[in-house]
Amino acid sequence: MVRSSRGAANPGMWRREADTAVRRVAPLPERAPAASAITAGFRIPPVPTEWSPHAHALHELVWVRGGTLTSRVEDRLFTVSEGYGLWMPAGTVHGGRATAGAEFHDAFFAPDRTPFAFREPTTIAMTPLLTSLLAHLSGPDLDAAARARAEAVVFDVLRPADRQFALHLPGDARIDAIAEALLEDPADDRSLEEWARRLGISDRTVTRAFRRATGLSFAQWRQMLRAHRALALLAEGMDVMSVSETLGYAQPSSFIAAFRRVMGTTPGAFFGAADDIPGNVPNSVSRVQTS
Repeated sequence: MVRSSRGAANPGMWRREADTAVRRVAPLPERAPAASAITAGFRIPPVPTEWSPHAHALHELVWVRGGTLTSRVEDRLFTVSEGYGLWMPAGTVHGGRATAGAEFHDAFFAPDRTPFAFREPTTIAMTPLLTSLLAHLSGPDLDAAARARAEAVVFDVLRPADRQFALHLPGDARIDAIAEALLEDPADDRSLEEWARRLGISDRTVTRAFRRATGLSFAQWRQMLRAHRALALLAEGMDVMSVSETLGYAQPSSFIAAFRRVMGTTPGAFFGAADDIPGNVPNSVSRVQTS
């Protein structure tokens, strides 16, 4: 099914862009082809595209070039920009949205032939070596021996990113309206006190609910939400001043400082680091303790 949505809200996700195509995911094989552990491919959506919630019997790794991917998994929202990917364990129900014109890449891993397991969705460092290997594996003419060699190197270099880009949504009926309003308009600058009055609850209730549900104060959570939205806007080519205005900051320096508090670096340095991820990395996947 494909339908167009003009700016419609979608609970737990950013506001849809006009003319977003909403698609059901075609069924995938229950197992990878007998000759391979990894099946890779890519496509370029001509319009912003959203995939309805679904799950796969295989592990999935998705990444984009020239745009961003947003994925919703239960109470978490993941933002994937260039240089990073998202590993989705087999059986995990998730929805996703890619920006128009972005190269959307995915690779499916047979669980019984993958020598490691991430039990939770995990941000992956998409190094030049890893992306080149997966592009190589997407070719239709590889013989079994060449495919096995390439897959072995993929398993050796695939590792989690240093930062995990997950925004925890409250999932608390008392404050969900706040989260939905900020996802719809990250520039909404209503204070905690104003929200409490609107919802007919106390300031203390809002404060405790945010802390309990997300581990963050209301102000910290809003700042993190804005940083996630900034990742998408910057990756799509918007300049820092425009992003600052879109997210409700009085001046670019305030936005840059807030971004640094959340991401540990400035926007320019963050995207520069994504371009400079080294291709030769040690194998750390099998030794990582996943949650």
